[in-house]
Amino acid sequence: MDPTTQSPPGSEIALLTEKLRRFRDERDWGQFHNPKDLAVALSIEAAELLERYLWKSPTEADPAKVREELADVFAYAFLLADRYGWNVTEIVTEKMARNAEKYPVEKSKGSVRKYTELAP
Repeated sequence: MDPTTQSPPGSEIALLTEKLRRFRDERDWGQFHNPKDLAVALSIEAAELLERYLWKSPTEADPAKVREELADVFAYAFLLADRYGWNVTEIVTEKMARNAEKYPVEKSKGSVRKYTELAP
């Protein structure tokens, strides 16, 4: 893990990640938190989030349960980024920049089409 790439010390993400790490380490769960298993856990929690909307309109989902599942998604995502030593703000910002190139406003505004289907 390269500490120079992690979220800046004192940032909210860094503080939250430290709380997650402390919670994990107090229970000796770090031994199970390899990148593959964190990615699997993240996917499972994302599926549990989706389950809250299954067979319901978007407004019928229980916000408290959605919130709880979303917290699990964030927790595993932050722990996965931490395992690689990545700065969450940096990697999300980089991805947004790549998406801005693929989805320029003048071609994608109001459209749900994939970038490969946008008009030239």
